[in-house]
Amino acid sequence: MSHTAAMRLALAQAAAAGERGEVPVGAVVLDPLGEVLAEAGNDREASADPTAHAEVLALRLAARRLGRWRLTGCTLVVTLEPCTMCAGAAVLARVATIVYGAADEKGGAAGSLWDVVRDRRLNHRPEVVMGVLAEESSAILKEFFGTRRIR
Repeated sequence: MSHTAAMRLALAQAAAAGERGEVPVGAVVLDPLGEVLAEAGNDREASADPTAHAEVLALRLAARRLGRWRLTGCTLVVTLEPCTMCAGAAVLARVATIVYGAADEKGGAAGSLWDVVRDRRLNHRPEVVMGVLAEESSAILKEFFGTRRIR
């Protein structure tokens, strides 16, 4: 599956999360052959779990499906640049590649504000592909927050 096709699946997860009142971020994990292992959207509000970011949920599901925590060769596709927690989880899970749509200048940890995933002090550094369907990824967030801000 191409990065663009996988990002479209992640965008569908983001839209579903937004409809549930969650910040609309979606994530997909692909196996080394490009098949979908897991999909998830943010679920912090409903679960009252501060770690229930789309990336963490998708990584957990993928690991459960594979029966191991090492996601060697897998790709994490996410609509928004991972935060420090999610970037760290991707590094610890040993994903090969992180693909993201919209950059997060305020909290991104895959090249924007921080670059956790490519820190040479760590024992694993995933490849990073940024900007895949960035406009669509950004638009869904802007629409969500635009309806919630006091004007």
